[in-house]
Amino acid sequence: MQAHNEIRATARLALWTVAWASTLALAKFGPRLLWDPPQQVMSWAAIAVNLAVGIGWIASFTRFLRALDELQRKIMQDALAATLGLGWIVGFSYVVANAADLVTHEINIAVLPMLMGAFFVIAFAVGKIRYR
Repeated sequence: MQAHNEIRATARLALWTVAWASTLALAKFGPRLLWDPPQQVMSWAAIAVNLAVGIGWIASFTRFLRALDELQRKIMQDALAATLGLGWIVGFSYVVANAADLVTHEINIAVLPMLMGAFFVIAFAVGKIRYR
């Protein structure tokens, strides 16, 4: 029964992830590709939908964590904790370096979630190996 709940929670999380990524793409590219930029109402509506779907994604992720067995949950939480720490440390270090005029060129904000995503995958793999 545990495996069935885990599979269902994983599928639900995948659907919410696709929905959130789709609404994020709509909010990002809609003003340029689907409607004229002066239509701020459409842009704000797309952002509101993205926020609402993001809240649904968070709830789905919470249900996903609850469906995991204790060891999988521990591995996931360890990887998430390390990733959050990395995000805070790197993010605030960049802010401080930028404020001190030590940064010679601006870095696209998308670099941080990409770095965090790669770090999470590595931390999760290390946890799986460690608890084998």
